[in-house]
Parts: sequence; C-alpha cells; structure tokens
Amino acid sequence: MNLLQQPWLPFRMRDGTEKVLALANIVDPDIVDFALPRADFQGAAYQFTIGVLQTVFAPQDAAQWRARFQQSPQITQLQTAFEGAAHAFNLLGDGPLFMQDLDPLEDQKPTPVSALLIEAPGANGIRHNTDHFIKRGIGDVMSLEMAALALFTMQINAPAGGVGHRVGLRGGGPLTTLVLPANSDSSLWQKLWLNVINREAWRYDEPDFNDGCLFPWLAPTRESQKKDSAIYPRDVHPLHMFWAMPRRIRLLIDTVTCQCQISGRETPLSISQYRTKNYGGNYSGSWDHPLTPYKWDPKKPDEEHLSMKGQPGGINYKIWDVLTFNSSAQGIRCASVVTHYQSIARKAKLNELPRLWVFGYDMDNMKARGWYSVALPLFEIEHDIQDEIASEVQRLQSLANEALWHTRTQIKQAWFERPGDIKGDTSFIDLAFWQRSENSFFIAVEQMVAQAQAGDQLTPEQAQQWLEQLKRGCLALFDEYALSAELVNQRDMAKRIKARRMLLGWLYSSKDKNPVRRFINDYRVTTIQDAV
Repeated sequence: MNLLQQPWLPFRMRDGTEKVLALANIVDPDIVDFALPRADFQGAAYQFTIGVLQTVFAPQDAAQWRARFQQSPQITQLQTAFEGAAHAFNLLGDGPLFMQDLDPLEDQKPTPVSALLIEAPGANGIRHNTDHFIKRGIGDVMSLEMAALALFTMQINAPAGGVGHRVGLRGGGPLTTLVLPANSDSSLWQKLWLNVINREAWRYDEPDFNDGCLFPWLAPTRESQKKDSAIYPRDVHPLHMFWAMPRRIRLLIDTVTCQCQISGRETPLSISQYRTKNYGGNYSGSWDHPLTPYKWDPKKPDEEHLSMKGQPGGINYKIWDVLTFNSSAQGIRCASVVTHYQSIARKAKLNELPRLWVFGYDMDNMKARGWYSVALPLFEIEHDIQDEIASEVQRLQSLANEALWHTRTQIKQAWFERPGDIKGDTSFIDLAFWQRSENSFFIAVEQMVAQAQAGDQLTPEQAQQWLEQLKRGCLALFDEYALSAELVNQRDMAKRIKARRMLLGWLYSSKDKNPVRRFINDYRVTTIQDAV
C-alpha cells in the first residue's frame, strides 16, 4: 500500500456522499473535505496532505501560488509530482516504511495498536482497572488506512511516554493553526493550498527525496540515549518538520479479514499490534514549524521558543494574539502559514476574510484531557502596524482577564463562607465568560485594525462600547451564578449582595491604578451609562 499512489483516504463530496480516493484527487473541485471518523485524524489528514504538497509541489513564487489557488492543477500534474517521493510512502514491504523505524525491532515485545491513539488508557490504567472514562478496546484492530493515520497522529503530537519515549518536534500536544476560506463549501484544494508557502517566502534547499534528513525513516534512527544526540534545526532539512519521527515504531500486519474498529469497515489486511523501542529522535532547540504558533520571553530572545499547547478551558480569544501576530517585542510568532497568507491575501483577490482553524490536544504530561477545535476570525493586518495592534489587543485581553478574575472571585465569595479554602473546579465560569464576550472582543479588534490603518486608535465611542459590554457581561455572569439560586436565609442574601457590590466597586472604581479607570483615561471615554 502506497499513501501517494493508491486510494486510501475518504473524502466528502459536494453532494454529501463519501468516496475513498487516491491523494491526487484533491484537485477535484467537487471534493470539499476529508471524511474521517475521528477529529484528530481529520486534523492529521490536513497536516499530512499540506506536508506532501509543500514537499513535492511547492509553488516557486507568489504568482504561481495565486494561479494554483484560483485554478487547481490537473490530476496528472500532481501524480507526476508524487512519483519522485512515492518510495518514501510505502506502508507495506521490507522497508523503508512510512513513519516507521528502519530497524524491524524484532527484539521488542508487541504492543496493542490501540496504544497509538493518544487518548487510549496506558498499561497501568488497564492493569489497575482505572480506565473509567476512556475505555480500553477503542481501537484494538485497525485497517491499514486508519493505522497509518494513527501512526502519523502519534508522531506529530507525541506526548511524554515514559523513559526515552520522546515527545514530538513541537512538544507534546501542540496547537495547529490553518487558514481556511470563509465559505466552508470551498473546495478541499483551496482549503489545503491556503496553507502551502511559496518558495520565495520560505527559502530552503531543493529537497532530496532519498535523504534521511528529509524523511527520517529512510535512514537508521539517530538514537538518543547518549549525550549530544539531540536533533537541532541545523541538523536536518527544513521540510523535516512535517515528517519528524520521535517514536521508534514498526506496525505488524495481520492477513485475516476483520472489521476495523475505527472506521467500521471490513478490511482484508489489518493491524492489531506494533513493536516500539525508546530513545528515538530527540528534538531540541527553537523550531519554527509552519503550522504552529510560538511564544518566548521577549527579554530573553535567545532562549528556546515554546509552541502553543492546548490548555484546560479550551481555545478562545485570550490567546488570539499569539495565533495571528508576529511581534518580537511581545515575544509571539504566529504560524508561518498565517504570515504567508497575510503577505499575499490582497493580491490573491480572495474578497473575503478567511477563518483561522485552531485544533489540538490538551495534554497533562502523557494523559489527554481533551481535544479542542475552533474557528476564529483572521484579519488582514499590514506588517508595519502588527506590533501596535498586538500591543492593543493584549491590552483588551488583559482587561478581560482582570474582569474575569474579579467576577469569579466575587461569585465564590457569594457561594462560600471561606472561599479561599475551596479547591473545586470553577472553569465553567471562565468558559462562559470567554464565550459570551468573544463577539464584542472581535468587533473591537476589527474597529482597532481599521483605525490603525488610518493612523489612529479606537475612538472613545468604540472603546466605551467594548467596556460597557464587558461590564454588563461580568454583572450578568455574577447574577446568573450567585443570585439565581435559591437563597437559604437573609444572611445568605446579604453576603451575596455584598459580593455584588464589591464587583461593582471594581468595575466602576475611580482610582487611577484601577485597570478599568486607566482604560477610560487612555481612550478618553467620558460618558459611562451602564444600566446596573
């Protein structure tokens, strides 16, 4: 089975049907998406295909990028481009095999293939019967197609896995950001091509498809149990980032017809086990993966840049600046595909603002706490005002964070006699706050971008609108969680009313050090008419 030549990926057609086709069919305008049974596999299919296109079919310049965006190439063009690298994408045979160790690892004991699924319970969880919420047996048998995606998903997201089981090049469970057209019914080709970078914008040596510096499974593993065995960006081809291989794995093929537990389809060849060995590729240093945003301490720019990760509470506008801006002053860098889009969007004549698709696992060391996938707005922002906009956006985010902290604190004051001793999870308050204030935040950002391009900042009226909505949202949240419940007695009511007054006191403080008051002064907001 060859992943570049044979039909293996399920696609969703424009008429709603699904078809399993070869990868080169992505040029068909009637294909609108992949149709995979798992969200992480869906994201992996995008990353796999973008990686293939960037590796074997990257446009030479912006003009060629625009031409291929507006008119997809012929299927024969893509098939010809795939031929040069096809030998690196075999899933069956003696080797080399896609994303698998060159050594067959015959001295290692087999492991159930379900362990490739990042959320699957570990050996200890199964042994001690603690897999209460994520059950064993979720993928004990897989078709070759689903096993290939499970393998790729593990390699690009690899979390901590015990002694010597290395994390992925972007760290365990990185966030991925992709630029997508505003219209969800746009062709899959356009969705993918928006995330391929032209060779003038990203300069690198012509890739050698037979080199282990590009495809690491073509060469013996650089084992990492000894000192000075880490892999740095200077050690490999830049496109290696799409194909990094931290885990040493060999799939074991069964020739018994059975039903794949992931897709539900009958398969003549299946995989129920694999072999693995620790001390695979140990990636270190500051990488710049083109699909991932990074943060660092701006006071220490030479220290390692850290990829953004999923966190409890989901993905929301409190991290939107990191997902969309480049600012050395702020220590943030969005994914290169976002920068590339912003540099050519006007010339490409897309005529509509795209979406930013953000997805990834929320990992607690080696345990998956959740999977997040959201779409956020993406604005066209001139390069020379990005620092200014990023600074102002962070100011809105900081004020929102402060407002949330005071709201949550006073809700707990209303609920409990000794709120400082309460350790329960109140993240549902945070989630409600970010969701309810998101629309007004992005309206303010849109206004901010327009004003900055005209050489100005938010008008007093625009700033006031944002602030009023923020205040109203905080009070509404407090009233919903602290006053809507049945009040046991008069003392309880008094405690809750006192907590509300404390929140009001912060929201309407006249002290110059208060963040709300500073915002009012800096944006010349002169009239506040909140209904309290």
